[in-house]
Amino acid sequence: MRYNKIRKMDISNGPGVRVSIFLQGCSFHCKNCFNPETWDFDKGEEFTDQVIDEIIKISSDSYIKGLSILGGEPMHPNNIDGTIKLAKRFKKAYPDKTIWSWTGFLIDNIVNKEVLNYIDVLVDGQFMDELRNPKLKYCGSSNQRVIDVKKTLKKGNVVLYKEEI
Repeated sequence: MRYNKIRKMDISNGPGVRVSIFLQGCSFHCKNCFNPETWDFDKGEEFTDQVIDEIIKISSDSYIKGLSILGGEPMHPNNIDGTIKLAKRFKKAYPDKTIWSWTGFLIDNIVNKEVLNYIDVLVDGQFMDELRNPKLKYCGSSNQRVIDVKKTLKKGNVVLYKEEI
C-alpha cells in the first residue's frame, strides 16, 4: 500500500483539528474528483510501520481530535489491510479520539468489515458530480451518507451521524 500525503493539522476532514492521511490508489475515478492525483496505485510513498508510528506520534497532542483516512480509496482491496492496521493501532493508542474515513464503496460492500470495528464515522458512496452540493458537510454529493458506524453496528442498519453541539 502507498499514501499520497499526511496533513498534521487538518480542519476540513471531520470535526476539530485532525491528522489526515490520503491513501494512494482508487479505481472509481469519479468525474471532477477533488483528489485525482491519488488514483494511481503506484504513485506516492510507501506505507510502512514507521509511517504509522509517525501518525501516532503527531496525534498525541490534546488538541488533535482524531484521525481522518481518505484517498484515494482506503477500502479498496489493495488498501484495506493497511487501513485496518492503521485504524487498529490508532484506536489502541487513542481510544477516546475518533477515526473518520471516506469511501466510494457503500458500507455493505466493504470487502473486509473488520475495519468497521475501529472507524467511528464513515462517509460512503462515490462522489457524483451531477449530485454535487457544496452546502453539505463532510461530503460532496447528495448520494453520499455520513454514517455513525458504532450505532449502525449496534442497531444492524445504517444510522446517520448527527453532530453533537
